[in-house]
Amino acid sequence: MKKLYSLIGILFLTIILLVQSTTTVFAQELKLETVEVNVNKTKIAPGQEVTLTTSFGKALGAYTITAQYDQNVFDYVRSDGGEASNQDGKVILTYYYSQGKESPRTSATITFKAKTTIYADTPTDFSVTLTGLSNPDNSEEYEDITEAFKKDVLVQPNYVNYNLKLEYTGIILPNLEKNMNLITESALGKNYDHVRLTATVTKTPSKNATVKLMAMDDEDAQVDLIHSGWGEEGGYKLGGKDVKQVLALRGEFSEIGDYTIHVKLIDRDNEDKTIVEKNFNIKVGEQTTSETEKNKGQQTEANKENKPSTLPKAGGTEFTAITIVAIISATAYLYYTKKSS
Repeated sequence: MKKLYSLIGILFLTIILLVQSTTTVFAQELKLETVEVNVNKTKIAPGQEVTLTTSFGKALGAYTITAQYDQNVFDYVRSDGGEASNQDGKVILTYYYSQGKESPRTSATITFKAKTTIYADTPTDFSVTLTGLSNPDNSEEYEDITEAFKKDVLVQPNYVNYNLKLEYTGIILPNLEKNMNLITESALGKNYDHVRLTATVTKTPSKNATVKLMAMDDEDAQVDLIHSGWGEEGGYKLGGKDVKQVLALRGEFSEIGDYTIHVKLIDRDNEDKTIVEKNFNIKVGEQTTSETEKNKGQQTEANKENKPSTLPKAGGTEFTAITIVAIISATAYLYYTKKSS
């Protein structure tokens, strides 16, 4: 009898072990490894949409997708493949299959739109997890996917190229300082952490002619843009919306004639690559077109002021001279005629 009980106990233990073993294999078989998450674009501009697609690799009858996103970068637009709720930077998309009303789902999509108020390169990502997974008839349930899928996206504005301008008024005279402004501007400039301005003189009226473009730094020290460039050696920040940086200069040119100054904005973080460059042609000792026209106008006004109010009649002076000559001739004729008689 004891042997029978022992045999029953062994059989019972064996059955338990077999059940546990079968359960373990069954759980491994229900791990869904065919899921993929993708975005249709990895780089977009502000105001553009990006769609996040979750593909299951097989038809599912139930699932919950949780997609986390940066609310400072994106707005939720729409989804396809379930009932969606959007709050606190999460879109939760839940789906349950109803037989006869719809087909089981093999994928689901969530669409976002980048905010229009982004003015610099903004890297971000989407993070996706899945729970409550089962097949259409609910006969199979799958393990939750808690290790998030991450998809990187770069939001990059449509930048406007930088422009350089050198402004001054009036005539530049040799060996006299002239106030100038060197302007760096862009309606939407790409962001740089370290830039510098440099300048070289590429044309002078003679070999001995010299040029100075002096600026004052933050410590009130004079810096010559031509010899030293502008900005700390490591560079300065530049970029954003409506960029307009004005560098006040005092230009000095040693001789009369034509000069050309080549100005460059360089990126110190990219082997001094040129961001923008421009030649400025400067005439020293000559009036600009606007100054010439202004002086012409002033001369015209002066001539008007010097004109007499009434002009003399044509031929008046000649008539007077003829009359005098005639009187003198008549007097002389009468005088000699009387003397002869």
